[in-house]
Amino acid sequence: MMLGLTDWFHVAWQFASVSLFAIGGAIGLLPEMHQFFVIENKYITEDQFTNGIALAQASPGPNALMMAMLGWGFGVNATPVGHSTIPYAVIAFVMSMFCILLPSCLLNFTATRWVHKNNERMIVKSFKKGVAPVVVGTMLASSWIIVAHDMNVAVYWPTWLLAFVSVLLVVFTRLHILALLGLGALVGMTGWIA
Repeated sequence: MMLGLTDWFHVAWQFASVSLFAIGGAIGLLPEMHQFFVIENKYITEDQFTNGIALAQASPGPNALMMAMLGWGFGVNATPVGHSTIPYAVIAFVMSMFCILLPSCLLNFTATRWVHKNNERMIVKSFKKGVAPVVVGTMLASSWIIVAHDMNVAVYWPTWLLAFVSVLLVVFTRLHILALLGLGALVGMTGWIA
């Protein structure tokens, strides 16, 4: 794929603009980023998108690492033929993190100070009540994007069974999340999950 400087600015602007709407964390941005990167512009493939999210979630650290993985995938695909992918991927990785973190950190710093000063005002209380359903909705939409390509239950029934058992274990037991992740990794290593 031959991408020009305009594409780099387009991607940087996308990261910077969506960062201001990251209510509930970076995971809430996945539907918009999927639309932008995979569907509209084809900067990365569906597999690159899903694998980047899986790698970011499996890695220790903040959820914003998902955005860095999108930048990395873009950089790999933006590498001109005959050049090493590493420099382009690293530049895109750094660009994505800078553009996703700077605007949201500045907004968060400013808004948090204002909210603490005005905590008893009706507008602040209303905002807090209204934003909760938005966060839940964006997280559900993100989950849907991640699993949408595995919708054929007849083929992917082991994946759906593992997800269902995981939900039951989270809801009805006090099993630590790291134990669940470890069990999921063991199941994945067996090759039972495609």
